[in-house]
Amino acid sequence: MDVARTQAALRLIARGFEELAAALGEEEAGEDERTARVIEEWGRRGLTQKEASVLFQRHGFAPQTTGGWARGDWIEIGDDGLRYLTAKSHTWLEERA
Repeated sequence: MDVARTQAALRLIARGFEELAAALGEEEAGEDERTARVIEEWGRRGLTQKEASVLFQRHGFAPQTTGGWARGDWIEIGDDGLRYLTAKSHTWLEERA
């Protein structure tokens, strides 16, 4: 198998899907807009890992995004085991408005 050709073909297919999606209707919201929607919906309540993953997916992110946000200090795990948005997340949303 020619790995380089296979990778190139997959990239072409992916670009084709993006073009098809754009042709079907309104363009998907950008990452900043989707991030704002996640923060607004999450609010100040605690979520389980599964609930957080579902929330991210609902707004077009991979379910693993929770881990990246935790490493970036956007999410913290409370003593109760739930995930909470940090002050950094809420400040980002306030400054965006």
